[in-house]
Amino acid sequence: MNDENNTQDAQTETSCGFVALIGAPNAGKSTLLNTLVGGKVSIVSHKVQTTRALVRGITIEGNAQLIFVDTPGIFRPKRRLDRAMVTSAWGGAGDADAVCLLIDARKGLDEENEAILEKITEVRRRKMLILNKIDLVPRSTLLALAEKINAKVAFDETFMIAALNGDGVASLRARLATFAQPGPWLYPEDQMSDAPMRQLAAEITREKLFERVHDEIPYASTVETDQWVVQKDGSARVEQTIFVERESQRKIVLGHNGQTIKAIGSRARVEISEIAETKVHLFLFVKVRENWSDDPARYREMGLEFPRGS
Repeated sequence: MNDENNTQDAQTETSCGFVALIGAPNAGKSTLLNTLVGGKVSIVSHKVQTTRALVRGITIEGNAQLIFVDTPGIFRPKRRLDRAMVTSAWGGAGDADAVCLLIDARKGLDEENEAILEKITEVRRRKMLILNKIDLVPRSTLLALAEKINAKVAFDETFMIAALNGDGVASLRARLATFAQPGPWLYPEDQMSDAPMRQLAAEITREKLFERVHDEIPYASTVETDQWVVQKDGSARVEQTIFVERESQRKIVLGHNGQTIKAIGSRARVEISEIAETKVHLFLFVKVRENWSDDPARYREMGLEFPRGS
């Protein structure tokens, strides 16, 4: 009888909370998410707007399970895909227990961040200001920036971190755990993301694509995992297609004698094998799909609402 009571007490002690990470493109949200959960769940790229859909990372802090939502970067939308991403970002903020606005301390209050501050006043959630990349900015500048931002919007708390090296992240995670609501955990203890393995694998390949040919290929390029077959020896045969919008882009991705796509595949295979915890045989194909960003099916695959109108 006592064992049953102890089990029930343990269950009631657990808590669960959703935290939305929002900010301008390249503020460091994906890097912070990966650092918070202790593994790779969101792709990191110098190319802006690489995160498209809501990416959920999961971690345990004490008895609390924290589910972080890495939203697409918020910017002034110009195209249909842009509008879908921005709508998704603000939707993620409205559904969370706490909203963390991440600002690159080097950029400070630029036009993009000013626009976000105007909009964030409408979010009726606990709001946290996080100044990132503090290792690259003098402390006096940081304090002045924090004061200036809080004068515009009354944030509940302000944190200063360096997501890349982890400075300040443990304190932030511990504080966010106190906002979690009592209740059972929603995911197994060792799960770091709710994204299917096929989606994670596609995102990793997209990251390697951008790293290799970021100047020549627009961020509208996408990757889809067509096949994931577990072989008899436990390894996985993975087939993916990189979609670009023009034939000239396809030739760039392939490279001379296929050298570029071989390099992309080699780097992607290593990381996919790590997250899949098995040997992966990766086969990449490149196809032209014009105007894919006008296809509602592509939006559903990314977990985005298809915006009507041009």
